[in-house]
Amino acid sequence: MNQRLPLILFVTVILMGSGCGTYRHQPLAPARAAEVELASVHRPFALSIETKKAILALDPDRVSERDVREVLSQAPAPRIVNLHGGIATVICRMVSFSEFLIGMGYPAASLTNPADGTYSFSCYESSEKIAGVIAWYYEREGLRPMLTGHSQGAMQTVKVLHKLAGLSANRLHVWNPLTWKEEDRCDIVDPLTGERRPVVGLTLSYATVVGAGGLTRLLPNQWDMWTKLHEIPDSVEEFTGFCKTKDLLGGDYLGYGSVNEYKSMGKAQVRSVWLPSSYKHGAIPDTKHLLQSKAMVDWINQYHPSDKPVDRPQLDREFEGDSRHILWAAEVWYCIKKHWVLELQRWIRETDSQGGHA
Repeated sequence: MNQRLPLILFVTVILMGSGCGTYRHQPLAPARAAEVELASVHRPFALSIETKKAILALDPDRVSERDVREVLSQAPAPRIVNLHGGIATVICRMVSFSEFLIGMGYPAASLTNPADGTYSFSCYESSEKIAGVIAWYYEREGLRPMLTGHSQGAMQTVKVLHKLAGLSANRLHVWNPLTWKEEDRCDIVDPLTGERRPVVGLTLSYATVVGAGGLTRLLPNQWDMWTKLHEIPDSVEEFTGFCKTKDLLGGDYLGYGSVNEYKSMGKAQVRSVWLPSSYKHGAIPDTKHLLQSKAMVDWINQYHPSDKPVDRPQLDREFEGDSRHILWAAEVWYCIKKHWVLELQRWIRETDSQGGHA
């Protein structure tokens, strides 16, 4: 490890000079937390018979802008847990991404922390804590959260998946994101079955990362992912990992070679997607600007990725205006829409089989 010390110091100096990408979450008092939980977290699934039928009729692989506007907007959406990178300047990039999703029709309530309105978690939060927060949300909302991670947040995302799979932790405590405290339990009541189940073993529907690896591997908080960063366990059903060449901070060997591609450890459906080298590592989640062009929004809504396990998508047309990061935005939006539908269909079928009660 001593041979890495100069590089570790170099990376640390860069990060410190840019400011740490941390949040100081202000915990709510228990009484206030209970009020916020009741008002903003517990979601009544009072879906009409017509809305249920419309959701069940949707094709998850072909979700149109009209489907989002006329059908999905009538129902809740899975919470998206964003993990931003390690320097302060990338926090606003995740805010931009969240605002892009809201502009595309995703409900803001599913993107913000109800305690303080923030849009992401720091990559410096422990993976155990993030896993516990995910379990807490699932227990109350009935839809499994999705995970998106950028840079160091991407590495932390994979680490969370390993924790949920039980590969590096036998027990995980539930964490309350309103009081910001660990709860004295390692299990939840599954909202669909009504049965108790441990946090370890919870399977998410979708997770995605961009810019994991590179020099950030050298930071002490990432050493335990040194040999398993690109191995995706069965704690997620579908996973998309994005990489690009010429990426000093987020690409091993500057992003060249298959070492940057992701592999499934079992049943998880895993895709590796190569982005244009012109995309800047720290700015990729910056996508709100795409909403200013109807042509770009239409193209994103109509986008359909390939089913190749390793893909290098190309932009097939030119736009007037700023189209930076449109390929990443289109790929991620496609998968988020898909799993929004799948989670709602899962909830409807499960609860209907129990006589309408989760």
